Amino acid sequence: MQPKISLSQWRALVAVVEAGGYAAAAERLHRAQSTLTYAVQTIERLLGLKVFTIQGRKAQLTPGGQVLYRRARVLLDEARALEHGASSLAAGWEAEIGIAVEPIFPTWLLLECFGSFFNEHPDIRIELHESVLGGTDELLQARRVDFAIASQVPAGFMADPLMQLRAIAAAAPSHPLHRLGRELTADDLRRHRHLVVRDTGSSRSRQVGWLGAEQRLTVSDMATAIAAAGMGLGYAWYSEELIRQELERGALKPLPLREGAEHFGVLYLVFADRDYPGLAAARLAAIIRDRVRRCGAAAPASSSNDVAAPAARS
Repeated sequence: MQPKISLSQWRALVAVVEAGGYAAAAERLHRAQSTLTYAVQTIERLLGLKVFTIQGRKAQLTPGGQVLYRRARVLLDEARALEHGASSLAAGWEAEIGIAVEPIFPTWLLLECFGSFFNEHPDIRIELHESVLGGTDELLQARRVDFAIASQVPAGFMADPLMQLRAIAAAAPSHPLHRLGRELTADDLRRHRHLVVRDTGSSRSRQVGWLGAEQRLTVSDMATAIAAAGMGLGYAWYSEELIRQELERGALKPLPLREGAEHFGVLYLVFADRDYPGLAAARLAAIIRDRVRRCGAAAPASSSNDVAAPAARS
């Protein structure tokens, strides 16, 4: 059975909904408004279903129109993915790889992986996005990266566990919490400043970790959060790998919490399009998996994401 509706007509419907009207959609698609109107009317006629209803001076989606819009979005995304994947396969090794990595993945390990990849393919460029929570989701959904190392798997994506992390609560030795000289409670933490790494998503809507403190310093990257803790400005839970040097030289000291002193979490390797990974992206991902495994930090296949991030993020 041949489809009655073309991709161009579905694209017109999606554009009208997302732009908020025919005129704005026509400007977005660089097409005549009458063309879009005719496309939507054709969909209604061929399917025998009213897509819009007029309420006041605005056109609103009918319940059936809402279903068509959601399914049309999926159809267009699949068409774009098919074309993008075919182009990658035809081109062989891609010239550039985009990768999103959350800052709790050890930087030294990531750079070692890049070094190994460059030894094999010195002419292939890597664009690294250091993202957090919603920012990672957006990069994957927009296909701006080939894959991501993320603390949570975005809705609609599949992933394998990559690395298990242990996070510990820490602060500078001079911090007032250490001077209490006893086991610490949640009430003790609430009286002091919590260091937070900001969600890099445009909506900044996702928050994880312990958020009980009223005093808070929110920063944009993990290095700043670690430096702030070393200066006595607050405390946070950090991946043990990230603060190993600070612990060894005494710049940071684990907090003696009665409970919650350590958290465990998993990082996942998430492909933007698992069916069409570029050869270069697939090779870099394989190098990362191998290096993590050789470090003895690989997560067991059945690992669940108990803790999304060592330092709370907002």
